[in-house]
Amino acid sequence: MPKDVARRSEDQYEVPGRVEPREAARARPAKDSRSSKSSKSSKYGKKYRYLRLLPEALIRFGGFRKRKKDKSSVSRKPGELDDSSEQPCGLGCLVSPCCECCNNIRCFMVFYCILVLCQGVVFGLTDVSIGNVQRNYSLKTIEKLALELSYDISSGLVAMFIAFYGDRKKVTWFVASSFLIGLGSLLCALPFINEEKNKSKVGIEDICTEMKVVSGCQSSDASFQSKYLYFITLGQTMQGIAGMPLYILGTTFIDENVATHSAGIYVGIAECTSMIGYGMGYVIGAPLVKVPENSTSATNTTGTNGSTEWLWTWWIRFLSATLVAWFTLIPLSCFPHNMPGSTRIKAAKRKQLHWFDSKLKDLQVGTSIKDLCAVFWILMKNPVLICLSLSKATEYLVIIGAAEFLPIYLENQFMLTPPVATILAGLVLIPGGALGQLLGGIIASTLEMSCKALMRFIMATSVISLILLMFITFVRCNPLQFAGINEDYDGEGQLGNLTAPCNEKCRCSSSVYSSICGRDDIEYFSPCFAGCMYSKALTQKKTYYNCSCIKEGLITADEEGDFIDARRGKCDAKCYKLPLFVAFIFSTLVFSGFSGVPIVLAIMRIVPVQLRSLALGVCYVVLRIFGTIPGPSIFKMSGENSCIFRDVNECGHTGRCWIYNKTRMAYLLVGISFLCKLCTIIFTTTAFFMYKRQVNESTDIPNITVKNPKVKKKRRN
Repeated sequence: MPKDVARRSEDQYEVPGRVEPREAARARPAKDSRSSKSSKSSKYGKKYRYLRLLPEALIRFGGFRKRKKDKSSVSRKPGELDDSSEQPCGLGCLVSPCCECCNNIRCFMVFYCILVLCQGVVFGLTDVSIGNVQRNYSLKTIEKLALELSYDISSGLVAMFIAFYGDRKKVTWFVASSFLIGLGSLLCALPFINEEKNKSKVGIEDICTEMKVVSGCQSSDASFQSKYLYFITLGQTMQGIAGMPLYILGTTFIDENVATHSAGIYVGIAECTSMIGYGMGYVIGAPLVKVPENSTSATNTTGTNGSTEWLWTWWIRFLSATLVAWFTLIPLSCFPHNMPGSTRIKAAKRKQLHWFDSKLKDLQVGTSIKDLCAVFWILMKNPVLICLSLSKATEYLVIIGAAEFLPIYLENQFMLTPPVATILAGLVLIPGGALGQLLGGIIASTLEMSCKALMRFIMATSVISLILLMFITFVRCNPLQFAGINEDYDGEGQLGNLTAPCNEKCRCSSSVYSSICGRDDIEYFSPCFAGCMYSKALTQKKTYYNCSCIKEGLITADEEGDFIDARRGKCDAKCYKLPLFVAFIFSTLVFSGFSGVPIVLAIMRIVPVQLRSLALGVCYVVLRIFGTIPGPSIFKMSGENSCIFRDVNECGHTGRCWIYNKTRMAYLLVGISFLCKLCTIIFTTTAFFMYKRQVNESTDIPNITVKNPKVKKKRRN
């Protein structure tokens, strides 16, 4: 018989114990089950309820602990659970029965999702702001790394400490998280206060003039740059510390208060909310991005008192996020550490027979640093946990790659303007990722997947997204002719050099990229490099005339009878594959997002209940080391490899890449994403077979059936 038990699959031992908090609360045994109650006692039942809450309020206010009663003096029925650790809803000593209607996981999820949404908005605003500053200021490599990696490094350093010490007082850490998110957003707003007042934008059109005065090297605003670097880095560090209680303790808190197979829906809602918040921050911050403006004369846009320009500043957006985050302080602090019904849910989950590593099964965790290090080392030696954590890291690499590459890819592959490419990338990335996370959690909960079924689901969806990625390689447009890049000015110039005999006297600058399309269907870097002498703004698009480098093509006249040589903007690529590309990339992101929530659920299933927070802490440490910290650098280095022409300003500093090799960029985007998804499949497959082998070899699981806790409710009466 023991051999048959050992061969039994893990699916047979996982018996779902669906206990919702409301049902568990109703299933509590009454203190007096006698049927001979008088009508007078039922009449004053509400009054006794108020009196019953008063001692609990005094205990919470004074910090007194309830004395443990002697077991001999308390008559407890067999199988009856001790729910004395469950607490009412209230703020300190202010405990009101009216608040009890909100003392459940659904009301908690409302304020929890508001806080997660707020942090996502701050992420989006910060990313847009950092990108804007990097384009307009010459930052050193160490400064760029400080801005981009401060969140990931700080969160990775504190993940295990928060998971270890915060597991006992989760609600307190949620409140601290709310305060730190607001404080971090406020720090990000400080550099912009009083910086955008009385600023003027001066733009000069880059046309061909022999007597052009080339401006010398001008130093950037060092005071703003240093102030921005200091406050944004500090604010990002605060956000990193604040994020770990939300994503580690928040996930385990949800799991403790819902049934086993309901956790996926709640976790999926939280993950979806985070991505929607990031998209909102990106959309809110996009209008504030500085775009180079060309005009024939200097223009002054100095702000005046009483105008509404203060609404279009960075700091008001960060300040709004601060207020929303601090709005959740009081509601979150009212929730107890143990909600009504959580005792019965935890007891039911302990009866669900999962396979655990023999080192983790009866592990007793202390409170010292030595205990933390010991538990961390034991969990790091768990191969199933490490493989699943690496799978989550590779999944994040796909998201990072899409966020880094997709806007630039759309701009260069389908000849879109930067604002249109950014908006379209946001409309594809955010709904695709959010929908995938939500549907992944719903599917896992609806089908009541076991641990092995979750791993199978991850592998299946990863294979589908891998196939869709292969189709994206073939959805691309043919490159257009670009003067000086892949076209040599009709044989007068050289490839790779924008300067030719037709524009060598114009003293053109490559630091101003303002592409125009000539009547010869050739794109030029700027009107100056096309040799255009003057321009008009008769219609929505500017037109250019007397361009010495444009000698062929259809000649058309404007309203005044002058012959137009070029128009502002990119040439028509005559490529109609954009809808097909959007459909493929959206489907890829949805199927890729399916595996996010199942990975988290599988990690929580392979360890005992008391170690789930620590297991998620290990997961986030691995995620930071192998995913979010090296990820942006890897994709940026790959993007640099496909760059053809780069900006070099008057000071000689190398700036952003203006022109990319479209074919190489397509292969890099698909190739790196393909490799990441392949690693996800490999790591998950390894975890699956190791888990399956250890379950089959284990003989510690007895052959018993766990009864559904709902049946106990029918037996009482």
